Amino acid sequence: MSDTPIAFDLDALNFTKSNGVVTVVAQDAVTGVVLMIAHADRVALEKTLASGEMHYTSRTRGLWHKGATSGNVQRVVSLTADCDGDAVLARVVPAGPACHRDTVSCFGDTGIGADALSVLAQTIDARARTTETDDATGVRSTSYTARLLADRNLRLKKLGEEAVELSMACIDGDLANVAAEAADLVYHLLVAARGAGVTLDDVRNVLAQRRSGASSH
Repeated sequence: MSDTPIAFDLDALNFTKSNGVVTVVAQDAVTGVVLMIAHADRVALEKTLASGEMHYTSRTRGLWHKGATSGNVQRVVSLTADCDGDAVLARVVPAGPACHRDTVSCFGDTGIGADALSVLAQTIDARARTTETDDATGVRSTSYTARLLADRNLRLKKLGEEAVELSMACIDGDLANVAAEAADLVYHLLVAARGAGVTLDDVRNVLAQRRSGASSH
């Protein structure tokens, strides 16, 4: 349930143009990635406004609450109608993959709206699951990510080293090196967070909440 009511005028939409529905484009409020495109009738959008989570209208199953079964709900940050009133941009914070194929976006991880950060996080998550399997079987993966995930002291040591290296690159003013060291730090940060049980989506949720809070002032 959303803590803050979402301001949106349903009467501004033209539901008659497309047989009672409007097109909804769901976009990640933090990354800008286009997650999915669906349809919604007035009832679905009323449910969305009341619950703070996206509801859609399907040709085959009618009204449906995104994530009701999978847990991959989409918390609404804002809804914006287009100039013709027959489409809505829904900026959301997803709790998991938008696509039934378990990808961040229904457009795939390498197509339109691809998010390199999400792909990296998914790769780290896969390594984490492998590491958990290794713990059960006793057969240890030799990948660098798996080594970090299996050794808290090592991953925290590397995180500190990468932060220092980025600071030094910034002091030197070497832009190419700053970019490279920043990428290294982001990777080690995601590994450290995942090792502590925190995912990229958890971080995105915090960022979206902060952004939403800042925009309300």
